[in-house]
Amino acid sequence: MGNSKHNINNDQLKLSSERLRALCHPLRMKILKFIDENENINVNKIYNTLKLEQSITSQHLRILRNAGIVSTKREGKFIYYQIEYDKVKSIRFYVRKFLEEETQEKENA
Repeated sequence: MGNSKHNINNDQLKLSSERLRALCHPLRMKILKFIDENENINVNKIYNTLKLEQSITSQHLRILRNAGIVSTKREGKFIYYQIEYDKVKSIRFYVRKFLEEETQEKENA
């Protein structure tokens, strides 16, 4: 495997794995589901509806935002969150591409 050529962009695969780490937390999944169901929602509505502490909600939203999974839009004193669906889809694309190449490599060995 050391001499093999990979067509996959390793930077994209690394970014996808970082996004997967951000996604694989039960509370963040719950927050994402809520954002998905409400499209464009502010942090107050998120933590009040889900009965979470504001600081914990903000911490998990920061992780999701840093991973590029959610984006924000400020309107006055409120910050609204929305899911970046294209970036979530790209996770699946790069992981699948990597796995396909690994499978092909093993079949050709």
